[in-house]
Amino acid sequence: MEQSQLLALLEGKGDQFVSGEEISRQLGVSRTAVWKQIRKLEAEGFEIEAVPRMGYRLVGRPSRLNAAELLSRLETETFGRKLHLRDTVTSTQDVLRDLAEAGAPEGTLVVAERQESGRGRMGRSWVSPPGRGVSMSLLLRPEVPLQLAPQLTLLAAVALCRSLSRETGLSIGIKWPNDLLVDGRKISGILLESATEDERLRYVAVGLGIAVNLVPEDYPEELLTRAVSLKIASGRTYDRAALIAAVLLEFEQLYAVYKERGFEPIRILWETYSVTLGRNVSLNTAQGFFEGVPRGLDENGGLRVELPNGGMRTIYSAEIGDAAPLPGASG
Repeated sequence: MEQSQLLALLEGKGDQFVSGEEISRQLGVSRTAVWKQIRKLEAEGFEIEAVPRMGYRLVGRPSRLNAAELLSRLETETFGRKLHLRDTVTSTQDVLRDLAEAGAPEGTLVVAERQESGRGRMGRSWVSPPGRGVSMSLLLRPEVPLQLAPQLTLLAAVALCRSLSRETGLSIGIKWPNDLLVDGRKISGILLESATEDERLRYVAVGLGIAVNLVPEDYPEELLTRAVSLKIASGRTYDRAALIAAVLLEFEQLYAVYKERGFEPIRILWETYSVTLGRNVSLNTAQGFFEGVPRGLDENGGLRVELPNGGMRTIYSAEIGDAAPLPGASG
């Protein structure tokens, strides 16, 4: 019997007690084995009420993430099933890269309470105090050519946006390519790092950071106008294990759609959630600075931008900011 099986059984009963005899029968173990696993769960911070002739019920959970609890929440086939839960790491991306090089299978997940050197796009750092955010990295081994790697970045953004929107009820939008915003403030960070061979992707490490239960005091003052947490935005505290499970399920399902039907369904979803399209923006690229109006994605995942002279330009990497409104524009 695994802890995750016992935990899932207790959670399934809600506020009801479940007898040791019933647990023993359902899980196919002795009453002594049940008692030992109960003690282990309590040692990890779970509060379990035990009443003679009634049995056990779960009344409290640890604030720290727990492997058994997280595994009990998963509804995925492979994503997250190979779980590496760490207390402190330099970066979940670093840990996952080492696991990938050692042959870890697709769907392997690294989750850490604390990152000493968590990083985002363009080398930026990511704020995530222990116990309040989600820092995780997921391993993909897609059979796609290197030039289609940008599609996976957009896929990750759609999966995160859809799952968090559904779980929180917040109006969340995607700023190109993969920043998730609530009322113009960022709630997550997504970073894809890949290893290649012969113009193909050997593997991709998908780093996901979610500001879940952070409070204003957790942020440097200069970030408060640009960053926000789910808790600040909604006034609610969230179960981080439930959010991780929801994100992984949505990601796995969309990844299956992508492998079966290609990028087109993902493109349509990304454009549906985008807060970038149709606005006059400034774009800072490696080739220089320009302004334009993003109109949509091309078949490879590039952003199609309409230029002031009416021409079109496709970009794959840029920093996007607000530009002056177009003449005659409103709102």
